[in-house]
Amino acid sequence: MKRAGQRAVVGTEAPHTSQPSKKQKTNLGGSVFSDSALCSSMDWGSLPHHVILRVFQFLTLVDRARASSVCRRWNEVFHIPDLWRRFEFELSQPATSYLKSTHPDLIQQIIKRHADHLQYVSFKVDSSTESAEAACDILSQLVNCSIKTLGLISTAKPSFMNVSKAHFASALTVVFVNSKSLSSIKIDDTPLDDPSLKVLVANNSDTLKLLKMSSCPHVSPAGILCVADQCHGLKELALNYYILSDELLLALSSEKHVDLEHLRIDVVSENPGQVEFHAIKKQSWDALVRHSPKVNIVMYFFLYEEEFDVFFREETPVTHLYFGRAVSKALLGRVGMNCPRLVELVVCANGLQPLDDELIQIARRCKNLTAMGLGECEVTCRGFVEFVKMCGGRLTQLSIMEEVLIPDSDYSLDRLHLEVSKHLGRMWFPDMMPTW
Repeated sequence: MKRAGQRAVVGTEAPHTSQPSKKQKTNLGGSVFSDSALCSSMDWGSLPHHVILRVFQFLTLVDRARASSVCRRWNEVFHIPDLWRRFEFELSQPATSYLKSTHPDLIQQIIKRHADHLQYVSFKVDSSTESAEAACDILSQLVNCSIKTLGLISTAKPSFMNVSKAHFASALTVVFVNSKSLSSIKIDDTPLDDPSLKVLVANNSDTLKLLKMSSCPHVSPAGILCVADQCHGLKELALNYYILSDELLLALSSEKHVDLEHLRIDVVSENPGQVEFHAIKKQSWDALVRHSPKVNIVMYFFLYEEEFDVFFREETPVTHLYFGRAVSKALLGRVGMNCPRLVELVVCANGLQPLDDELIQIARRCKNLTAMGLGECEVTCRGFVEFVKMCGGRLTQLSIMEEVLIPDSDYSLDRLHLEVSKHLGRMWFPDMMPTW
């Protein structure tokens, strides 16, 4: 008896039909193709240029070079200028680094054929002086370039600091003089100096918008004042606290300047008592905020407790505060009293003293606070709930380790998350300590 729709075969048994093998794929019409047949039916060389270009942009330089030898069309895409506008040179010594270094022959090919296409360039180096010197050598060859963004990145200890100041300055001068359209520069932990900044300003004052140069010990307040006075389009500035001064803030507040959007300040001390930190006057901060009312002032602190004395004694318009080392209850109390513009606060540790009163003071005074993170601290569950209740739904980021919270007669940890979730308007749980 035949099934419905089954075709009868006269004079022989119905043929046995096996299931497609794992190497076969069946389309909706019932046809069967092998993977190899499918690949052979595609003409990879006929893909549109923009599709091949997009694929190439995801490849490493070595794989990109290999792909360029597949066919003439792919080789044409390999030389399209758009492919070479953004590039990261990786430089490392095989014996001391996990980085896969860009091959020297490929670097020379880029310099020879694509230097005038490069616009967004970064150098990632390992901890060896040789890698940093190699980066400087490449910079020295970028004569026919029009770079807009330049970044020098040390993946471990700052190896650029071991390069001679003359060698480093000479390499930067080549880029600063020839580009004439630099808008973003990130060169932390380097021997950058005042004369180099003057060359930068002389050739790129109309285009520079971002300058990030923390931990550059050869730069003086006079050098950064030169930038502030002449780069009227400056939007973002990052520097060490030792460069910050009342004079600089007043320069950034003058009428001829475009409003500064981000000011990042790193306050760092490696040896307690070795650095005496100066105070910035309230009038200078006020002038900056009057001129740029929406400016984000970000401060990263890596100090020892006895070095905080000059900070937050008066009102300070900081918006983002990060404490990388332990801070006292007294300092956090001053933050609550004198930082009304605070948006984000991250405290690494405070010596395991309950911070209930300090957090409540911060919630009461800092009406713009939207993000909070606490590390090795202590807060009672009752105090924490009161803090969240006062902040309410504006707390979009709340990262608290479970070990920070001290259960009390009012709240267990299980009840705490329900109460906090209610006031935040979303589900919330404390963070768990990793178990690795």
